[in-house]
Amino acid sequence: MNVYSDYSDIRRELKSGDKNAWTVYRLGQQRRKTMKISARNILKGKIVEITKGATTAHVRIDVAGTVVTSSITNAAVDDLKLTVGNTAYAVVKASDVMIGVD
Repeated sequence: MNVYSDYSDIRRELKSGDKNAWTVYRLGQQRRKTMKISARNILKGKIVEITKGATTAHVRIDVAGTVVTSSITNAAVDDLKLTVGNTAYAVVKASDVMIGVD
């Protein structure tokens, strides 16, 4: 059984005769809507820039006047339907926090 991440996968599978594709897709989408994550640093902001490279994109989010940049795959940008001006969340999960001084 496959879990589909976007609608284009569903169309392809339905054309190939997989009648359960839509049901599996819907279940996957419902899980996403109710998923909880352990990260505590969730910063809400507006996307101000998306720069796609060969495989990786840099997404810049303005969070209350401070810009946070994330490097994610181009596929993730497409799957999340990210566009400039949309609201998005920068989720920060790190095992270490470093401190520097002058």
